[in-house]
Amino acid sequence: MKWLIAVAVIVIIIIAYVVSVYNRLIGMIEAVRNNEKQIDIQLDRRYKVFESLINVVRKYMDYEKTTLKDVVALRNQAQAAKASGDDQTRMQAENKISDILGGINVVFEQYPDLKANQNAMQLQEEIVSTENKLAYSKQAYNDSIERYNATKKSFFTQMVVNFFKSKLDFDFPYWQLSADKVKEQEDYKVQL
Repeated sequence: MKWLIAVAVIVIIIIAYVVSVYNRLIGMIEAVRNNEKQIDIQLDRRYKVFESLINVVRKYMDYEKTTLKDVVALRNQAQAAKASGDDQTRMQAENKISDILGGINVVFEQYPDLKANQNAMQLQEEIVSTENKLAYSKQAYNDSIERYNATKKSFFTQMVVNFFKSKLDFDFPYWQLSADKVKEQEDYKVQL
């Protein structure tokens, strides 16, 4: 009779452990998905602020016409890739938009009247703020993937993951720069 109670206690402990691991991994998966949605929010905000800036800048130059077309095309490409589940193409398109936004500061230097325009300056600050928030969101997303991957690969947890593979085993892509962009940044030299 005592051995039956001991076996029941061990079974209850094992079931409690499995439920605990399962719930923790589900929480981590939802955190990854939430962090990905936070990136989407910042990308949408960036697009709207950028569009507003282009409208303010429009009277100063022709540059914005091609820039806006490029941003709209890249935004559409990113949205289509998101809808089809092609995370790699989506990330590449969004990273190209970031590159375009980096060139906006050069345009401001070329047009002193534009630099003095309060609306343009405020929108430029919004873009910088949005890019900072976007970078933070990407970092939080990648950090949550790292935590999830490290947890799901631990010895006992991996057994639970294998048992509930369809619900717990996901391969989330990290948000990262392309190999060309990394090489470009590694080769960059500051020239004064």
